[in-house]
Amino acid sequence: MLQPRIPVNPLPPGHPAPTARTEPVTTPAPVAVPVPSTAPRHSVQLTPGSAVALAAGGGTVVLVVGAVLVSMLLAVAISAASIAVVAVVLRLLVRDMQKGR
Repeated sequence: MLQPRIPVNPLPPGHPAPTARTEPVTTPAPVAVPVPSTAPRHSVQLTPGSAVALAAGGGTVVLVVGAVLVSMLLAVAISAASIAVVAVVLRLLVRDMQKGR
């Protein structure tokens, strides 16, 4: 009653069941498509002014991202300290209530 029942497969695995009669499919021969030639790429040339601007922009990005990360860390630290103070105050209040004061 509680034994598993394994279904019997009439065909061994890997042999698909015969289906309706199908016509053989013929595929057309592949056609060679010419590859368009690409123009030679020119390398980027930096002038001294553009190099300074690029360095200043990168430095600005680093400073802004650093300021954002430090402010987020400071916000987490302030929140954790305030939660710790609240926990200590609540613990003292509960202890005083249990003593009956």
